[in-house]
Amino acid sequence: MIRAFRKYIETHKLLNPNDTVVAGVSGGADSVALLHLLARSGYACVVAHCNFHLRGDESDGDEHFTMQTADALHFPFHKIDFDTQNHASQNRISIEMAARELRYRWFEQLRVGQHAQAIAVAHHRDDSIETVIYNIVRGTGIRGLTGIHPKNGHIIRPLLPFGRNEILAWLSDNQIEYRTDSSNFSDEYARNFIRLHVLPLLEKLNPSVRETIARTAAHLSDVEKLYAGMMEKERIRIAPENGKISIRELMQSAAPQTVLYELIKPYGFTRTLACAIFESLDGEPGKIFHAVESSYLIVKDRDYLLLAPRTEKTETVYRIHADEYVRQPVRLHLRQKTVDASFRVEKNKTVACLDCDKLTFPLTLRKWKPGDWFVPFGMYGRKKLSDYFIDHKLSHIQKDQVWLLCNGEDIVWIVGERIDERYKITGTTKNALIVFFFD
Repeated sequence: MIRAFRKYIETHKLLNPNDTVVAGVSGGADSVALLHLLARSGYACVVAHCNFHLRGDESDGDEHFTMQTADALHFPFHKIDFDTQNHASQNRISIEMAARELRYRWFEQLRVGQHAQAIAVAHHRDDSIETVIYNIVRGTGIRGLTGIHPKNGHIIRPLLPFGRNEILAWLSDNQIEYRTDSSNFSDEYARNFIRLHVLPLLEKLNPSVRETIARTAAHLSDVEKLYAGMMEKERIRIAPENGKISIRELMQSAAPQTVLYELIKPYGFTRTLACAIFESLDGEPGKIFHAVESSYLIVKDRDYLLLAPRTEKTETVYRIHADEYVRQPVRLHLRQKTVDASFRVEKNKTVACLDCDKLTFPLTLRKWKPGDWFVPFGMYGRKKLSDYFIDHKLSHIQKDQVWLLCNGEDIVWIVGERIDERYKITGTTKNALIVFFFD
């Protein structure tokens, strides 16, 4: 078993020979086996134990046993106490999830503090099989069918090639003691229910079901790599610009709805919401989709799905003085200049040349609101901003990003877009205000 353990670490490049590793040890069979196998393979370990205080004296007994085990192997021992139930209650998550969050957060802090290269945890083949079944029951994509992976960031799982019975047999053969967690025999938790009830029933249909599921998960893991590669090619083709998904290119995919889901899933959008967005593609532009637990929104535009961070529409008004360099909320540089024979009006959307004598300082900078109007440069009649945005095909996201430079109630410049005809430089202008916009 030691040879197979070392071979697995080498094959999957989990550790280098001289690496220091934080070993998460609960005191149970799996984690104790992991620690002894790491020790017999020559790795320097830092033993990390979490006391979640969920089983009273039994939890304290696990802590004491783990400390003795670390001492016997001459490894440094670190432990931490957690109020797991309180954390679960405050964050409205299950006890299992609370323990997981607390555990991995502390493991990473310890890894950094101890200058360790990895965090070894004791997931084995049966855990991976139970994960596959659990994911099938609750609904999953192809990645959820690949089981537990050998490595995830700094987390490594060297016990994955071994089943629970193999681990127990090795501990017995080597007369290594461990603690038994009484909660393992409770079917209150989903994974325990699968282990205690579901798998035994499946074994009646196929005595080798564990090996079959493990083999299928390994096969699907390879398939998932191919799938991920294909999705990356589709992303480059369909959404080469960050935040813009071409509807036309999307619809040329063999499975456009699935591709859409994969493109927006990293931003917190669910498959259900992806289906609703897909069904809107033939509809009128302007519909907005919010992911409940995401900081992003998607706007269905004419030719694109526009993805952008959600921002609260601000009603803040900023006061801007002459000869000022503004850094927030946008970068503007205001400079006064005398208009003489050498003066040239900048023909650039990022520069506004305004008649300074018509302005009263401080100017203001604000977002647009319904009913806003201005007289577009080159025109003589007023125009609503909402109509201007439509004419220039500004999306909902782009409209919300627009800032207005105002003189009292008058809009003198849609920043980065167009100035007001009433404030342009004319033949009688003596002093100009030049405003530079740094996009």
